[in-house]
Amino acid sequence: MIATLRKQKGFTLLELLIVIVIIGILIALVLPNLISGPARARDSKRKADLRDIRNGLEQYYNDNSSYTADLNSLTLGATPYNKTIAKDPKTGNDYVYAPTAAGGSGAFTTYTLTATLENKNDKDIKTGSTDSYELVSAQ
Repeated sequence: MIATLRKQKGFTLLELLIVIVIIGILIALVLPNLISGPARARDSKRKADLRDIRNGLEQYYNDNSSYTADLNSLTLGATPYNKTIAKDPKTGNDYVYAPTAAGGSGAFTTYTLTATLENKNDKDIKTGSTDSYELVSAQ
């Protein structure tokens, strides 16, 4: 019997099937994370962009007692609040900035910044929405 075992070379069909099943399970576990990785990275960039814009808006508010009517004002002047206004990393579109004036003063006292996320399961998606991430004014 020992002599016959030594003459066998290669793997049995059962051994090959077990290895193929194990590889299939590993691929099934890893592949979804690899596919969604770029979308999650772009979502992280969107969130960081909105935080950067929010920082510029809050500095502008501290200096002017009002938020700006449009984001391009943050890049103007001798000492701009933001060097550039970031755009969506996938589409290149501007983020949605909606300032709100209180009463009849004309001064913008609140705002909402909104970006559309690709990962519908992101924990930061606005309640009641399927893909919106919002930052609101600190004032």
